[in-house]
Amino acid sequence: MQLPRVYVDAPLVPGETLALPEGAGRHLNHVLRLQAGARLALFNGDGRDYQAHLAGLGRQLTLAVEAPGATEPPPPFEIRLALGVSKGERMDYAIQKSVELGVSRISPLFTERSVVQLAGERLERRMAHWHGVLIGACEQSGRRRLPQLDPATHLEDWITAAPAGGLVLDPRAAQVLVALPPPETQITLLVGPEGGLSPREHRQALGHGLLPVRLGPRVLRAETAPLAAIAAIQALWGDFTL
Repeated sequence: MQLPRVYVDAPLVPGETLALPEGAGRHLNHVLRLQAGARLALFNGDGRDYQAHLAGLGRQLTLAVEAPGATEPPPPFEIRLALGVSKGERMDYAIQKSVELGVSRISPLFTERSVVQLAGERLERRMAHWHGVLIGACEQSGRRRLPQLDPATHLEDWITAAPAGGLVLDPRAAQVLVALPPPETQITLLVGPEGGLSPREHRQALGHGLLPVRLGPRVLRAETAPLAAIAAIQALWGDFTL
């Protein structure tokens, strides 16, 4: 039986104890109903899982940290996803599943056709929520390193700062993914929101060296397209072959 995995934003030192944050403790106590002595795995993003057991119950659960496990091997190459911000659960789903599929970096982008426009406290709350979605996906999938979640920015600013090259999904493109050579160290994937990129944004992407590619004959939804592309990339050249 797979041990429950819990992310802890703190150093994990074998032989020491730590108190869990309220949210994680509530899940273990009231959802999983773990008892004293129950075993689980902890990770903090350093690339390793740490064996642990539940040492104390109460309002704040206490865990005893044990030996670390093996270090997660690096991926064959990094997959960087630049994703147009879409509505509510669609964005959550795309982030969650892209993390499960092995993406290394996610850049949320505001575009001309983004229905959702956020700023100030609303944006801070949404970024914190997306970070929680990312952590939950790592807990579920067994990833021991956290992907990087960049601050949300506008597409034009991202294009100015990003290294040239990469791919932009376009259902009208002549090129198909399978015809491309394998990436060497990293691959950048740009995906628009509902309705896709505007013509002006598409020209900007091409001017920055992004190559338009399509994923077969169908037009995919904003939350489906990045996942299909990442899965295809992993199957063609990535860790689906390991």
